[in-house]
Amino acid sequence: MSNVNEKLPDILQDAVLKASVPVPDDFVKVEGIDYSKPEAVDMRASDLVNSMKTMGFQASSLGQACDIIDNMRQWRGKHIDELEEHKKKGSFDDEGYQKTTIFMGYTSNLISSGLRETLRYLVQHKMVDALVATAGGIEEDIIKCLAPTYLGEFSLKGSTLRDEGMNRIGNLLVPNDNYCKFEEWIVPLLDKMLDEQDEYVKEKGNACLEANQDVDSPIWTPSKLIDRLGKEINDESSVIYWAHKNKIPVFCPAITDGSIGDMLFFHTFKASPRQIRLDIVADIRKINSMSMEASKAGMLILGGGLIKHHIANACLMRNGADYAVYINTGQEFDGSDAGARPDEAVSWGKIKAEAKSVKVYADVTIVFPLIVAATFANGKPVEKKQE
Repeated sequence: MSNVNEKLPDILQDAVLKASVPVPDDFVKVEGIDYSKPEAVDMRASDLVNSMKTMGFQASSLGQACDIIDNMRQWRGKHIDELEEHKKKGSFDDEGYQKTTIFMGYTSNLISSGLRETLRYLVQHKMVDALVATAGGIEEDIIKCLAPTYLGEFSLKGSTLRDEGMNRIGNLLVPNDNYCKFEEWIVPLLDKMLDEQDEYVKEKGNACLEANQDVDSPIWTPSKLIDRLGKEINDESSVIYWAHKNKIPVFCPAITDGSIGDMLFFHTFKASPRQIRLDIVADIRKINSMSMEASKAGMLILGGGLIKHHIANACLMRNGADYAVYINTGQEFDGSDAGARPDEAVSWGKIKAEAKSVKVYADVTIVFPLIVAATFANGKPVEKKQE
């Protein structure tokens, strides 16, 4: 302290100018990006994110999320030839080594937005192993194959839009005609699926219900229904088309909570007294079994609510995920699962205590394209790291 400070009253000396303890060696200096330097001009996404790690606030969380995603992608276990027959389960890379099973969840608004193309890229290139979506995340993907969604404004008046047959999703607009096209597309398919179901049951009898893990049987589950929709839409812009093509299951425990539910409801009148049946118990067994069989499990949660909890609860069945990245704007003060931080999931056993985890408080449409550009799509081969 200077001699000037020695003249201050003791209360000010103690309250305002209290001496610091020595700074620990492992403290990281806060720094941002110096755009006056040549290397900061037109930066690659990975370099930009790396520079943001020391900025603080959500920029640092973004950098941490990218590190965790890289870690979950890099991990490798034993080669399949080293394993006993009953342990040859879980996810394996193209060379036959165990890898992290990545569960990705997303809410329907993200498919309605332009993030759909980013999600499709990950599924198309087999960068995730299972998807969990809301009903809107399925139907909006199909509807976009039939007709576009448009940009609007958050401030557009609901009553005016209603009179004009326009539906607003934030600042996006979906004409009612899009849902009419969806109905025209899906109803004949539901007719066909009902016929297949009834014929199969007639042929096999009640015994067919004992083996509903058979992906090819027309004893429908939500994931089997979605797989069939992906097959029939046959459009490379579709997320669920690539999920079907790459045999990536898409789980939707609330499949009836949307336009698909409307179509199923209407179909009960059209086909009465016959009815399509969806076995949700077979699907909960399927996703939980995927979690239990995973050598390592990673959660990539885009949004909150049902999709977040469904993946987290599946990871409970293996005593917690090894990696977790949450991205949403939810707050925890109201006790909602959507707003909960990863540490709350640790208390439930849904994330391991030693796991690498982070929550990024941000709009997914802003940060996830940057995350994908810096990780999954950075153009570099995955640096595999064996345990």
